[in-house]
Amino acid sequence: MTSLVRPETEAPSIGDRLPPAKGAAALALAALADWLFFGQQLGISVVIFAIALTCAALAANFGRLDRGRLLLAGLIVVAGLLPAVEELNAVSVTFAILALGIALALTTNPFLDGLAEGAASLLDLFLTGPFRSFRDVVGAFNLPAVTRGFALWFVPLLLGSLFAALFVAANPLLEKWISQLNPGNPASYLSLSRTLFWMAALAAVWPFIQVKWRRGFLTAADTIESPATDKIAPINARDLLGAGTILRSLILFNLLFAIQTILDAIYLWGHVALPADITYAVYAHRGAYPLIVTALLAAAFVLVAMRPGGPAEQSRVIRPLVYLWVGQNVLLVISSMLRLDLYVQTYLLTYWRVAAFVWMLLVAVGLVLILARIALHRPNQWLIHANLLTLTIVLYVCSLINFAAIIADYNVSHSREASGSGVNLDMDYLLRLGPQALPAIDRAIRLRYINPVLVSRRDCLVEQQRQQMASWRSWGFRSWRLQRALDEREAPAAAN
Repeated sequence: MTSLVRPETEAPSIGDRLPPAKGAAALALAALADWLFFGQQLGISVVIFAIALTCAALAANFGRLDRGRLLLAGLIVVAGLLPAVEELNAVSVTFAILALGIALALTTNPFLDGLAEGAASLLDLFLTGPFRSFRDVVGAFNLPAVTRGFALWFVPLLLGSLFAALFVAANPLLEKWISQLNPGNPASYLSLSRTLFWMAALAAVWPFIQVKWRRGFLTAADTIESPATDKIAPINARDLLGAGTILRSLILFNLLFAIQTILDAIYLWGHVALPADITYAVYAHRGAYPLIVTALLAAAFVLVAMRPGGPAEQSRVIRPLVYLWVGQNVLLVISSMLRLDLYVQTYLLTYWRVAAFVWMLLVAVGLVLILARIALHRPNQWLIHANLLTLTIVLYVCSLINFAAIIADYNVSHSREASGSGVNLDMDYLLRLGPQALPAIDRAIRLRYINPVLVSRRDCLVEQQRQQMASWRSWGFRSWRLQRALDEREAPAAAN
């Protein structure tokens, strides 16, 4: 493979000759991200930023590029950005991010010799790369003591701020209390959200500007990086995720989660009256999904911090804090399920809400399995197998459940027409559930009134069901049971 380490006779690139230029490039990209993204709708702006990031990475690392792979890398970037040009969604953004990472690895990583090493390089770039921005900035001042102190608190404060932001987004009470503490707006262009955005933007672009690759992920000592950082006091990822950092993180995280746990115990489980301007429906809906994101981030941190053979796995102080924190996360997931249940009681069921219940159950089981892995000293492979087995069992059980009939029956039974409370029945949604909802649709029509349009659409579903049963090729036991029930119901009517 062509070596990417420059010969001494090769002229240094602009980025290596002037290290501050890399910092200026990162700041310029962060400013561009602020202009394109902050407070704006996303669209072609993502493609523009990706192109700017590609050009900046090319200029900053020009002296160490593998020229033979530039064309292939360029084609990958173009192919990865095309879906985002067509339509911006989660899938197209994922392709764009992967294309940028693969192109950077192809042109600058000398350890890229297989699929496994390529996947490890991408994980290194996207998971640990953003943390190097702090290390490189602080290390540039060559103050080992200051660097060490900041390294111990960087991860706790960064993740703690993220968890706090998620809690505020999930809990309208916290949002209200924080807004009451706000004395004013002394600087219209400065805010906590904008500051966090700039920090995140700088951390995200820095791995593309100051490239550093390792053989393997979080394990090997072989590294190659820009000559501009050769004299900087090294702080590797192990320092950022050492025992001292993990201990501080767990103490801070347990305190933050305790606030949310106490509020849930008071208002969600204890049914204490909320302020007049906050309803239980709002309190429930705001917290259901952000708290699941919080639990997933917590699980990822625990897996990285308590990795087998890591400095924190055998600590008698850290392990109880991990158990306490994961326990709080399990309570958080259970509270999210209760929130969703309260919301469903008011606004009825949908497929997405059923899927959310199943997903929350899987997250809760996954957290318990993480505790089991730590307590039983099992490898991560055991955890993966256990989660796959759980997922298989849940999906198998779900394949046997008639969700359309359950959703339709629940919505009819808990609608305003049937129970006198809640929301009015959404007949359009019932009809979209398909023939399996016919028994509930018949009951709904009797509850409301005989509407010729509704009856006509109901008859279309009956005809759809009959056509499906007309051929043995489309026979299904669930459809057969439904057809039998429909025939039994229509037999007395035909006799009359």
